[in-house]
Amino acid sequence: MTQPLRCPWAGPQQIYIDYHDQEWGRPLHDDRRLFELLVLEGMQAGLSWLTVLNKREAFRRAFQDFDPERVARYGEEDLARLLQDPGIIRHWGKLSAAVENARAVLRVQERHGSLDHFLWSYVDGAPIVNHFASPAELPASTPLSAALSRDLKALGFRFVGPTTIYSFLQAAGLVDDHMVWCPWHTENRREGAPT
Repeated sequence: MTQPLRCPWAGPQQIYIDYHDQEWGRPLHDDRRLFELLVLEGMQAGLSWLTVLNKREAFRRAFQDFDPERVARYGEEDLARLLQDPGIIRHWGKLSAAVENARAVLRVQERHGSLDHFLWSYVDGAPIVNHFASPAELPASTPLSAALSRDLKALGFRFVGPTTIYSFLQAAGLVDDHMVWCPWHTENRREGAPT
């Protein structure tokens, strides 16, 4: 029996396939993109990731390409405007959390130099590479995601529970949870698989 071409969750929708092949699990070091993933993972709570991916471009417009300095200045009028935007997830708690999270990103940048530096310090600067052969082996959260969740909450971040943070760690490449047989698993990419 031949193995699938990619992790089982990546399909059949093309948007899932593209996200898996081009982004998911790739080490990310750009503060804006890290902030974007934190917000989007928080938006997913109670929804499917497909819903979030389908609204991603609208979120980028709504949050000015996830510029934390600009989003941090959003006030009540901006939140009211966002609640009228049919292109995004119109949940007051999640939208207000995104604004609070932008302010928290600025605090992290001030204290630690960058969000990138702060987050990657939790994995000593290198991805944790797991070797799962089946989706059933994937944890919903880990001691690492619980610790980072606790520390982010202490810094004022919201919608950053341990499960959300574990999804974030996977998405941003701090943890490589591609199936061990997937061509995009770190060790397979080193051997000349798709990049």
